[in-house]
Amino acid sequence: MSWQPQYRCSKFRHVFGKSANKENCYDCVPITKSVHDNHFCAVNQHFIAVVTECAGGGAFLVIPVQQTGKLDQHHPKVSGHKGNVLDIKWNPFNDFIIASCSEDTTVKIWEIPKNLFSKNITDAQKELQGHSRRVALIEWHPTANNILFSTGYDYKILIWNLDTPGSVIQKPVKTIDSHKDVVLSMSFNGDGSLIATTCKDRKIRVIDPRQGIVLQEANCKSHKASKVLFLGSLKKLVSTGTSRWNNRQIALWNQDNLSVPLQEEDLDGSSGLLFPFYDQDTQMLYVAGKGDGNIRYYEISTEKPYLHYLTEYRSLLPQKGIGVMPKRGLDVSACEIFRFYKLITIKSLIEPVSMIVPRRSESYQEDIYPLTAGGKPALTAQEWLSGINKGPLLISLRPGSEDLHSIPLPPHIELSLTTTQPKMFQDKTDRVPMWELQHQAKVRSEKVQKKGEGCLRELRQSLVSNGFDLFECPPPKTENELLQMFYRQQEEIRRLRELVNQRDIHIKQLELEIKNVRNGSSNY
Repeated sequence: MSWQPQYRCSKFRHVFGKSANKENCYDCVPITKSVHDNHFCAVNQHFIAVVTECAGGGAFLVIPVQQTGKLDQHHPKVSGHKGNVLDIKWNPFNDFIIASCSEDTTVKIWEIPKNLFSKNITDAQKELQGHSRRVALIEWHPTANNILFSTGYDYKILIWNLDTPGSVIQKPVKTIDSHKDVVLSMSFNGDGSLIATTCKDRKIRVIDPRQGIVLQEANCKSHKASKVLFLGSLKKLVSTGTSRWNNRQIALWNQDNLSVPLQEEDLDGSSGLLFPFYDQDTQMLYVAGKGDGNIRYYEISTEKPYLHYLTEYRSLLPQKGIGVMPKRGLDVSACEIFRFYKLITIKSLIEPVSMIVPRRSESYQEDIYPLTAGGKPALTAQEWLSGINKGPLLISLRPGSEDLHSIPLPPHIELSLTTTQPKMFQDKTDRVPMWELQHQAKVRSEKVQKKGEGCLRELRQSLVSNGFDLFECPPPKTENELLQMFYRQQEEIRRLRELVNQRDIHIKQLELEIKNVRNGSSNY
């Protein structure tokens, strides 16, 4: 029997949750009183959308992320539905497009103006009419542009292509009718080629959405699933629900074999629904309970035991719903790896909660921020419908970096200081003597050579001072080495820009001091 250590070595073992202070919360927000089991909140880099109370129909608020504090009671709403709004989701590839579904059996697509709107928005960009009963849940495709999934109390999942012309779309591109009861949750795998669902019949299904075929189906009597998630590239599923003794439970599944769960873990005897959230970059699973204020988090591994409990964020304020900020909106300087927005109905409050890895260094921590999904689609809607699969386009969260698919190769730098004849001389060759042109070119060449040697010397010193010597390091041989070199160069450029800005500020201060001294001497 081999000995195993009591504690696992993990970078995220000491992750802690930090709630925002009152000034950075969103106060006096009229949160909906609906008892539907949804998040009621959607967040992106620019806006927070919250389902609210509205007389005579359904509405939701759109609040700028930077607009913290007390919310104006006359803040404009998005109010075009005739029934209560049940779910809202931001377009992952356009921060100003949001979808909503309602009890009025419609799904609507809204365009939020880039400038803050001063009156209610009632006209939707598109209206999707295909469900016969109220629509409970919507999901955007993770890699294909303008593909939207919706499901309702008619037990059907409809796939919509928003590139279809017209403001009203009545016919979806695909209808999945494999369920015999209400669908409770939907989740895509990494490239969007599979979708996992939970149903009110407590079964988990893995479906090929383009063919509408059920590939796997779980009917486990020891676990009644309510929510399900794909675990990124691990080829596993996680579901939350209840055990046969009505304890809240987490179950882990192999997506290719749903006959028996890989692992089951009971949490407590509370009755509130469990919302799971998975971070593919850190392989951490967060579980937030509806009606309680705690957020548990685990680390997922590829070997037994698959689920490793880390710790728990505790709060006395119960959450009705919860939203999650995309990775692109996190504060990497504070080592923030996840951010929740808790809807606290009893205080009409939205409270941000940041999950932070404690680090002493203030520099960019590359080991906890791998390349992550960016804000550009990998496929068009027609490409995905034709059968093409592609993973998300990746970006780096390092400040000043670019999208991975658009990163240019480092330019080939030649240190030769020979110069060509300037254009200003070429235009005057018929008026200036040749000996004068040669003399000016020689003087200019000497200046460029001195300047180039000085810049080369400073560049070499700066690169060596950062622990990276470009002239002694061999050229990159792999794509990973190439990306690391590129990011180091980006960091160096950013540092030099900050240095130039500081010198400009210092020059302005000296100019003001000289001006004050001159004014003072003239008075005497």
